[in-house]
Amino acid sequence: MVAARNDLPIPQVQLRPMAEEDLARVSAVERESYSFPWSEGIFRDCLRVGYVCRVVEIGFDLVGYGVMSTGAGEAHILNLCVRETMRGRGIGRTLLRQLLDLAAEAGVEDAFLEVRPSNLAAIRLYQSLGFVQVGVRKGYYQAAGGREDATVLRLDLQQLRP
Repeated sequence: MVAARNDLPIPQVQLRPMAEEDLARVSAVERESYSFPWSEGIFRDCLRVGYVCRVVEIGFDLVGYGVMSTGAGEAHILNLCVRETMRGRGIGRTLLRQLLDLAAEAGVEDAFLEVRPSNLAAIRLYQSLGFVQVGVRKGYYQAAGGREDATVLRLDLQQLRP
């Protein structure tokens, strides 16, 4: 578990749409962060089908990204990642809030995501923004010892509207 880094300053970040030119750097952060990472092709497919894909940069350094699909009044946060050395500084919160705001502005009513029960830092972040558990997907994630369940979380986006 990564210790909280609340004493570290929140850096000046730039959030922007992900582009094809970003995919190698996005994939590098993905591989550094996960034992079973998405391939560059999966990210390319997400761009191709029009998912909401954002990157976070500090200067010219890509430090995080998020991917969200929307449809039928729902948003699904498919991937949200911040480089390990930059975690605990509010970057993931800022990125997630932007994705949720975009979904709410588009009239989406509910946002969903899956998270590993072992990812306590992510669960704390999601709960602090109002996500609540609505289910479990058995054996959802690949894991070193076989499979790991996913905790399914939901957020009512009506609360984000003015």
